[in-house]
Amino acid sequence: MPRTPADLVLTGGPVHTTDAARTRATTVAVTGDRITAVGHDEVRELIGPRTEVVDLAGRLLLPGFQDAHIHPVTAGQELAQCNLTDVKDATATIAAVRGYADANPDREWITGGGWSMDAFDGGAPTRQQLDTAVPDRPACLVNRDHHGAWVNSRALALAGIDRHTPDPADGRIERDDRGEPTGLLQEGAMDLVARHTPRSTAADRLAGLLRAQRRLHAYGITAWQDAIVGTYGSMDDVADAYLTADRDGSLTARVTGALWWDREHGSEQIPGLVARREELNGRNFRAGSVKIMQDGVAETGTAALLTPYLDACGCATANSGTSFVDPVELRRYVTELDALRFQTHFHALGDRAVREALDAVEAARTANGHTDTRPHLAHLQIVHPDDIPRFRALGATANIQPLWAAHEPQMDELTIPFLGGERAALQYPFAALLRSGATVAAGSDWPVSSADPLHGIHTAVNRVAPGGDSPVFLPEQRITLTEALAAYTAGSAYVNHLDDTGSIRAGALADLVVLDRDLYAAPPEEIAEARVLATYVGGRRVYGD
Repeated sequence: MPRTPADLVLTGGPVHTTDAARTRATTVAVTGDRITAVGHDEVRELIGPRTEVVDLAGRLLLPGFQDAHIHPVTAGQELAQCNLTDVKDATATIAAVRGYADANPDREWITGGGWSMDAFDGGAPTRQQLDTAVPDRPACLVNRDHHGAWVNSRALALAGIDRHTPDPADGRIERDDRGEPTGLLQEGAMDLVARHTPRSTAADRLAGLLRAQRRLHAYGITAWQDAIVGTYGSMDDVADAYLTADRDGSLTARVTGALWWDREHGSEQIPGLVARREELNGRNFRAGSVKIMQDGVAETGTAALLTPYLDACGCATANSGTSFVDPVELRRYVTELDALRFQTHFHALGDRAVREALDAVEAARTANGHTDTRPHLAHLQIVHPDDIPRFRALGATANIQPLWAAHEPQMDELTIPFLGGERAALQYPFAALLRSGATVAAGSDWPVSSADPLHGIHTAVNRVAPGGDSPVFLPEQRITLTEALAAYTAGSAYVNHLDDTGSIRAGALADLVVLDRDLYAAPPEEIAEARVLATYVGGRRVYGD
């Protein structure tokens, strides 16, 4: 009996399936939105008169990449603002801000960001520097990691911030020797100015989402987890953009939303999260995760550590970072969320925050059993060795951001000296987590760093940033190409509860990406040189000719 012809056949491999039962193939058939056959020449029998045939011509076919921790709407909006992502030094940064301000004379505020801390002495630009670029209007520019904001004198005056303004409980106003604000606001202090900036409109957020989606599809990304859905500080809720795009069909990616946990409130917010989960349940967008930011970042001394930071002389300070949620209360909150079948998505960067998050997952497992909630911890800059085996034991996924695991000025000048050698050697333990049996997913945290998965894969494999010539960063924590690809496909699909994606196998959704070369046939130092030629979601081409 003749077999029904496929709608699409990609042939001439290689095909890397990430399916343990069949890791390599040369031909894939797609009917409708699903893969119907994976194999070799025998699959070509499904080519009929109306089948679209794509000759891979030796190029690599992979499952679509998935990003397990990203902020696309914010990133898409920032692309239309003062974007400093690619500017490397202080002089060029100030010039770029001045150029943007001059080109946009009608803007009430100058907003945007992406500036690099290592461009400025001590990682701390001043209001006086920003005043030279924007003397006539308030300006508020977030840094690359989005945990600090650089503001000018007009912004400080408009917000009423002076030497007498107290630090908020979850942030810090940097001050000079006289106690005057320098123009750098850390963590929760950012909101003191940001609340005065112009609000985005629904149209702005939708445009930002679609702008970001075009870029992510061009990177081969077919699905992601938005790490903040809800009102966070002065950031507007992005849910309306997803709902609109999902309803009108313009959302072509598969998206999981992580609902923001307001750290100024407790369990009383949970009924509202339940209601939002029901509301935000569409075709390509659903919100079944809850994001809990447990600490800050190491560069500003707000990542929560088990022992204190060092000062510039190598002596212990009184600062061990900040746990934004009381760790005892955290266990109770996570247990309640887990009982309601919410996934918990932690920002946990320092070793104390990682331990506190794992303790909360353990409390939930003890109370509720090992349910299929798939909690995950993102960032994991420092993980105490005692906590590495707990990921597998608790079923907590390690959500890594590989681009950060490299020598670069922010790491070498603003992080390692203040951690000390022994603790610095515990950073980004990708290989140790995999050896322990942990499930590993991967993400970018874009716009904090590039969303390009190939750059992340390159760094995970080499522990050197793309284009970098620095020494290998903790070489014992390098992982293989196969392991890195799995993290960006099957691992992130697991985190996103997209169990019919993440691998190329019969019956799976046809979320696929075609690269311009076979990564396995080239040296690992060349991974970042690869480019995406085509991206498919459900068998439909969303990027490429």
